[in-house]
Amino acid sequence: MQAQINRTISGKISAANGEPLFGATVVIMGTQKGTQTDINGKYILENITEDTFVLQASYIGYYNKKQNVTFLAEENNITVDFALVERTNNLDNVTVNGKSKKTALETEGFAVTAVQTEEASIRNIQTNELLNTTVGVKIRQNGGLGANAEYSLNGLSGSAVRIFIDGIPISIYGNSFNLNSIPPSLIKEIQVYKGVVPGHLASDALGGAINIELHSQARNTLNVSASYGSFNTLQTNANAVYRMDSSGFTVKASLFQNYSDNDYEVSGRSVVVTGLGGVQTPITAKRFNDAYRSVGGIAQFGFTDVSWADQFFLGITASDDYKEVQHGAFMTITPYKDRYLESDALLGNLTYKKKDLFTNGLDLNIIGLYGKRNRQVVDTLAAAYAWNGQRAIDFRGDEYEYTWGSQQEGGPTLAKIKRNVASVRSGISYAFNKNHKMLFNHVFSSIDREDSDALNTLLENIFVGTRDLRKNIFSLTYDVSAFENRFKASLFGKYYQQKNISKDPAITEDEEGNSTIVEEVVTNNTTNEGYGFAASYAILPEVTLLTSAEKAVRLPNETEIFGNDGDNVVANSSINPERSDNLNVGFRFGSFNIKKHQFSVYTNFFTRNIKDRIGLPIETSLNVNDELIVYVNQGSGTSKGIDAQLSYTYNNNLALNFNVSKFDLKIENRGTEIDVPNTPFLTMNGSARYRFNNVIQKNAQLNLFYNLYYTDDFSYLVPQGSNTTGDDFFRVPEQLVQDLGFSYMFPKKNIILSFDAKNIFDKPVYDNLSVQKPGRAFYLKLNYNLNNF
Repeated sequence: MQAQINRTISGKISAANGEPLFGATVVIMGTQKGTQTDINGKYILENITEDTFVLQASYIGYYNKKQNVTFLAEENNITVDFALVERTNNLDNVTVNGKSKKTALETEGFAVTAVQTEEASIRNIQTNELLNTTVGVKIRQNGGLGANAEYSLNGLSGSAVRIFIDGIPISIYGNSFNLNSIPPSLIKEIQVYKGVVPGHLASDALGGAINIELHSQARNTLNVSASYGSFNTLQTNANAVYRMDSSGFTVKASLFQNYSDNDYEVSGRSVVVTGLGGVQTPITAKRFNDAYRSVGGIAQFGFTDVSWADQFFLGITASDDYKEVQHGAFMTITPYKDRYLESDALLGNLTYKKKDLFTNGLDLNIIGLYGKRNRQVVDTLAAAYAWNGQRAIDFRGDEYEYTWGSQQEGGPTLAKIKRNVASVRSGISYAFNKNHKMLFNHVFSSIDREDSDALNTLLENIFVGTRDLRKNIFSLTYDVSAFENRFKASLFGKYYQQKNISKDPAITEDEEGNSTIVEEVVTNNTTNEGYGFAASYAILPEVTLLTSAEKAVRLPNETEIFGNDGDNVVANSSINPERSDNLNVGFRFGSFNIKKHQFSVYTNFFTRNIKDRIGLPIETSLNVNDELIVYVNQGSGTSKGIDAQLSYTYNNNLALNFNVSKFDLKIENRGTEIDVPNTPFLTMNGSARYRFNNVIQKNAQLNLFYNLYYTDDFSYLVPQGSNTTGDDFFRVPEQLVQDLGFSYMFPKKNIILSFDAKNIFDKPVYDNLSVQKPGRAFYLKLNYNLNNF
């Protein structure tokens, strides 16, 4: 009967003087179960199946401490606190601690990084910024807060990288609920898989996947934060959990709000004012049509840690956003005015998770979403504007209007896309014993899309265009461990099926000249198979070899197939899936403890052999005045390179991190192999943190932060042979951006004040298609925590 209960261990790890130890490790000896303490020195271990075991707490610079633990009959929750003693003698030996959950994940064989959000949640750092510091990850964002962002893993970007929230594709949530708007305080961990994606995610990712794991622990907590900074940027969020111990009834709620004028300064070849005679004068201008606003939240109620469910929740997810559009795909000479997008989503959700269902080792989890999403593009202003925010003039000095009657070519629009969306992620696994496990997973997603425009004629609106997309992905996985867990392997196979249907009304004339409406239907149904493996071997406890490979398939997404007016994308119903043979080989060295020093090294060599790569047409990359883009199959290509990361801490006060990613990404174009344009091939990130204790007040804590981001120069022009005249016009220069910040934790550990200075030297920063991003900016944030109320 006990096996049916989700048992937990929680507690606090502190120094002998009572000071909480942030980042201390607690593990169940002889297993891979472990975790680290939060900023209050607290920890929680869930889903404990052992009856009797040894719990060990460790912290760099302190002696390890062990505690025998036994669960008595009907006992489900145990509290174990540790007070660690600081090392005062000199040690010449090296100590290797038990593995935390993060380390265990990163040594399973996959090229995966587990990104912790504890520190980021108290600073004014967006989730995208946090990801951008991760080795091998590059965020490609078209502007400031709320701008469209793409995620590049080892050079493969866009939809080749799939984003998940608790295993559900984030695209289901819509534009108003994305990584721009989700604060790190909502997130427990971010798992970044490069090249090879495990079967349990059941994904059609080609270049990798990013899985956002939201907080699921059922402890009574309340967190509220607010920040304000440059460009009139205001962000607030609140998270709360309440559980009744007597019944297990649990309520969870999270709210967020973001706003920014995004009126940062831009300059460059396209930021000009055209005067009499067509003379163009370069200026430095503020973006004047780029504001962003988003609100959203999740509310759930159900039961946790009861005999029939570890988690059972019913809930609702709602979000809404407003985004002004300053220009098309490129920064053109005449920016937009009063073109904007509005999005909203309302989704019901269901979560059910149960370990040891009916019998020991049988686990089941189901997460489902169903609801509606809407998005509208508003563009009805015909007047032309210049970068100074004033009306544009022609060569005679007269104000002029666009003949097509809108900011973007194609005519005025109130285009609206309505979607009914659904996604269900289910998984069942059975552990035969501690060394062998089978998993079966399935992800179903559906989008029923209806396109309309209030400015169309009555005849055109009698019938509206519809777009239907159905996707099923199945995976079967076998996990094995051997040689006292020194060897681990995961073998998996995947089956992909996707069907899309486009129906559009068209007006034709019959033989008598009468107008009639016919329906044009385009249908495409594809199936594909894939397979792969991941393996690791611990040569020594602190040295692990890692390798993984996958025959990966990536199905075209809704935007690539059906287009999207709001993102300036034209439809392409004939686009094919892209495929790639991916390989990773690397090692993890450490973590080592030498006296008060701790360090680890990670590296990964990778290759990607890509067929039918999906991207922008290479032949038209020269046209920097295009407002619209279309995704096509570019052809075959290869990517190969290396990631490396070095982490070092001293006495857990000083923490240094440096990583580098270098690769080549080539594709065949007209029989010639060329570098893929609009892609940076070398990136480096560095960070430093130093902690001061007892600053101003006893038990208070001051943390100083420094971050560095380097991006090598790249071009968004296809190489034109030996003639390089004018190539500099299309080259994005190398970029070195530096940030500073601090956080001050008050003695009771429940109030944290932080300050961040971004891009402190105000360097020009560019990204996709040379679109300029914000310069120097300052932000102040106040964070309040209340635990165990």
